[in-house]
Amino acid sequence: MIAANWKMYKTIPEAVAYVGRFVPMVRNAADVDILIAPPFTAISSVAAALKKGGRTDIFVAAQDVFYEEKGAFTGEVSPSMIRDAGGGFAIVGHSERRQYFHETDSLVNKKAKAALKGGLGVIICVGETIEERNTGRTFDVVKRQVSEALVEFQEADFKNTVFAYEPIWAIGTGVTATPEQAEEAHLFIRSVMKEIYGGDIAGDMRILYGGSVKPDNVDEIMACPDVDGALVGGASLDPESFSRLVMFKKG
Repeated sequence: MIAANWKMYKTIPEAVAYVGRFVPMVRNAADVDILIAPPFTAISSVAAALKKGGRTDIFVAAQDVFYEEKGAFTGEVSPSMIRDAGGGFAIVGHSERRQYFHETDSLVNKKAKAALKGGLGVIICVGETIEERNTGRTFDVVKRQVSEALVEFQEADFKNTVFAYEPIWAIGTGVTATPEQAEEAHLFIRSVMKEIYGGDIAGDMRILYGGSVKPDNVDEIMACPDVDGALVGGASLDPESFSRLVMFKKG
């Protein structure tokens, strides 16, 4: 899976124009799921533009989701609202949500379960800060985030769950984890999954890498055995750049 997280960029006309340029560029993409996460305001328009372009196989995602279906929660968006707008996935636990909005592991778990219950697939983001890496706490932090994100998950939930390992020190900084660092972290996440839920679930789980993925490094990142895709920020804002990532050459 190669996923685009547009963050707080693109108006509706800009988003529709992007889809119009992007779809022809990936007409020959094979063996890869493509996902685009526009702002909430553009989900419906992006879904409609993809349908018009004949690409109903490209997933549309929300960048966040609330854990209740309805109620007095000003400014929040429920799973059913996302689905109604044409979204099929939600991203939860992104480092920017954790950092700027103080989202906890427990809240990430509630959002993930709500998304799944509401008929959405979910991408759960985990990753450490530079301070945590430099003090040797990477594995402790990632194990806690993975374990707590999956509290009360049922076996059927894993079919619609994707993890994204995002070293926070590599997001928007231009610094990318080396292929060795990415593989090490992904293999560790898989080992945590295996310890808790067994080898079949761990082996089938898709784990994306996120952190300054660009056209000039995607091939070597994607060649790592335990890297199953990428969650892309800045490089996904240009359709030509993102299409190159979708059409990566493995090995």
